Amino acid sequence: MAFFLETFIGGLMAGMLYALVALGFVLIFKASGVFNFAQGAMVLFAALAMARFAEWFPKWTGIDNAIVANVVAFVIAGAIMFAVAWVVERLVLRHLVNQEGATLLMATLGITYFLEGLGQSLFGSDIYKIDVGMPKDPMFILESVLEGGVLVSKEDLIAALIAAVLVVLLSLFFQKTGTGRALRAVADDHQAAQSIGIPLNHIWVIVWCVAGVVALVAGVIWGSKLGVQFSLATVALRALPVVILGGLTSVPGAIIGGLIIGVGEKLSEVYLGPFVGGGIEIWFAYVLALVFLLFRPQGLFGEKIIDRV
Repeated sequence: MAFFLETFIGGLMAGMLYALVALGFVLIFKASGVFNFAQGAMVLFAALAMARFAEWFPKWTGIDNAIVANVVAFVIAGAIMFAVAWVVERLVLRHLVNQEGATLLMATLGITYFLEGLGQSLFGSDIYKIDVGMPKDPMFILESVLEGGVLVSKEDLIAALIAAVLVVLLSLFFQKTGTGRALRAVADDHQAAQSIGIPLNHIWVIVWCVAGVVALVAGVIWGSKLGVQFSLATVALRALPVVILGGLTSVPGAIIGGLIIGVGEKLSEVYLGPFVGGGIEIWFAYVLALVFLLFRPQGLFGEKIIDRV
């Protein structure tokens, strides 16, 4: 029982991290109706900015304090992601208002390659580390209930809690604020939203800023776990099955989808892997996503795309 709980809890924590990356896809899709292929590049770019400014700040100022360096680097990286959002709206999206979804999709592909190239030019292409002080040692929980307790990674637990808090805040933002309701209106119909006075360009800047913050938090967490390297951009690929499963238009769907994928990967690897030679964790999420595409393409909580066209 303890081993099952270890696997299950590990899956939940991994699922929250998947959900965090998936939120970036959902946010952009809700505002523009386009799948943002640049989300992985945004995670990488934000993580690079965080890692490099945390490294440069002590050298520039002589202040050798890790907490101060990380806070300053986070603020600067956040400001950079806001600037990226403004540039994307001003130079790309503003000229593509009311265009076909395929046109916007190709634009996000262009943004992907631009951010990857710019990141390499500004910050370098080596492997960098982000050290925000998250503990690496595991701990035991439920020792009074189960003999030996359940082994849990402190780092994964803290990362999952951070992701959960951000997810809750974003859900409240969409449901309770005027800006969030405007975002939903824009997602439903661009032209109708414009006709009632909602500034489409302003909304796009806001949603790209929010997606940039999500990318920054995801980049810090994943960069702390894996190191900041250009393969970090592929972390977005792990979130693709999550948005397919949960639905491209649903914030709660991204959460539930992430948890299902995370738990499913861990349990299938542990309990089914020995019978098929292992490696299930690599492809389980994609097979599950393909099944949903065949039988419920809008996902668990998403809207039918045909209804949005």
